[in-house]
Amino acid sequence: MKNTSQEYDAIITICRNLFSKKMKDYGSAWRILRLPSLTDQIFIKAQRIRSLQENEVRKIDEDERGEFIGIINYSIMALIQLELGVVDQPDLNTEKATQLYDAKVKITKALMEDKNHDYGEAWREMRVSSLTDLILQKLLRVKQIEDNKGKTIVSEGIDANYQDMINYAVFAMILMESNS
Repeated sequence: MKNTSQEYDAIITICRNLFSKKMKDYGSAWRILRLPSLTDQIFIKAQRIRSLQENEVRKIDEDERGEFIGIINYSIMALIQLELGVVDQPDLNTEKATQLYDAKVKITKALMEDKNHDYGEAWREMRVSSLTDLILQKLLRVKQIEDNKGKTIVSEGIDANYQDMINYAVFAMILMESNS
């Protein structure tokens, strides 16, 4: 588990660095996005990964790695939006946005560690394509919950699904790194 924790942190550091650089370039323009818009952005990234995994020919020279980073960062933005709500104008500076980012990662990593303990790191035996499919399944669940105006009867809420997507994307990137 110690190795997983370090690998997780290394992936998050890559994602966080990109988030911070984009905050400096664009500010917190993402704060105007409603949750369905963020969900759709994540969906586009996951669909692109699946397409890259299935198609032998690529017309754009990019790999899955950047898309998984996008899934992680957009999911963290969605968790922040869930907490703070949507605004009409950007309202966060880089320092505050990064603090919120770190807080969401801390909670999500703790969830991963608890589940990883209970599941015995079963994800290490999975294929990256299966993790992609699980992310897509979580996205379809989130879309359904959003269509139901956030109401669930017996299911976990939107936040848990975003956290699972983050963790699946981190796992996929760890597996990709170890296979390269």
